[in-house]
Amino acid sequence: MRLGFIAVILAFLGLVIWTAWHFWLILPFSKCGKWAFTALYLLSFLVLIPHYAWGDRMPFWLAVCTYELGNSWIIFFLYAVLIFIVLGLGRLLQLLPASFLKDSAGGSATVLGILALLLVYGGLHYKHKYRESFEIQTGKPLEKPLTLVLASDLHAGYHNRKSELSRWADMINAEQPDLVLFAGDIIDGSLRPVRDGRYEEVFRRIQAPVYACLGNHEYFSGETDAEAFLVAAGIHLLRDSSDVAQGVRIIGRDDRSNPDRAPLSVLAPRDTLFTILLDHQPYHLEEAQEAGIDFQFSGHTHHGQVWPLSWLTDIMYEKAFGHHRRGDTQYYISSGLGIWGGKFRIGTRSEYVVLKIIPR
Repeated sequence: MRLGFIAVILAFLGLVIWTAWHFWLILPFSKCGKWAFTALYLLSFLVLIPHYAWGDRMPFWLAVCTYELGNSWIIFFLYAVLIFIVLGLGRLLQLLPASFLKDSAGGSATVLGILALLLVYGGLHYKHKYRESFEIQTGKPLEKPLTLVLASDLHAGYHNRKSELSRWADMINAEQPDLVLFAGDIIDGSLRPVRDGRYEEVFRRIQAPVYACLGNHEYFSGETDAEAFLVAAGIHLLRDSSDVAQGVRIIGRDDRSNPDRAPLSVLAPRDTLFTILLDHQPYHLEEAQEAGIDFQFSGHTHHGQVWPLSWLTDIMYEKAFGHHRRGDTQYYISSGLGIWGGKFRIGTRSEYVVLKIIPR
């Protein structure tokens, strides 16, 4: 395990050097200009180190800048790797002249132009929040049809700040839901911005009961303190526990970061109530089917956040995004309302879900 991690880090650093070298070759600058660009490229990555080491002790504005710059660099780097691979194949197949890849104004404009367009598009696409809606009909007893708003992976913190959360709260309230359910990763990874910024005030503006389970990022921030924040925000946190609201049973599993979390078979009583399971990470979907769950809502995958990472999540999970069904159990795996890291969506989307439960 440790050797595998070291191998991944070395491969990543190798790709960083490889892309820096290709920028050096293609840019039509003097040596001073090439050194300046290379230094800027590497420093934009290296700011992640002081952020994750000392971010909570930095001035708030500096912590925000290092977070957003460093994590945005990762997306820039990913697409730089892909572009240089494509250009290298073009040169190998003699579709491009060698002059296009060395000290080339045209080559540089092409590479940097594509990268700029991708990042602008990805940033604008992230700001747009998709409204996914569907209905479930049930023969189980309900006094009335219910409207639920479901969201996962808000990642409130240094990048998804209070003003953005307020916009999301307004979107949720506009649906006039009977219940609001969050499937984990409400906090990004540090409690400092949410506590200092009093983000709990935003969650208390939601005009419906809010239920949630923990995600792995609550464990990154410290699950005990994260739980205290969520309770202060007026959220009913379910950790291997359940509650009945509006005639439906809501079960919240602790995140699988806790190796001792309770088996779902223990948490799910087989009764006549329509049962919803909140489980942040969508592993072992068969467990919900075996436990007689009517509907499971999960997140975590972000559907890869950007293409082609979405292909990897499709390989890793039985279902990485969207609606799914196993027997009588229905599922929705959300790509998330917010996001970790750089605020870009390319080939994926940020979304919230409006679920209507209709009694037959």
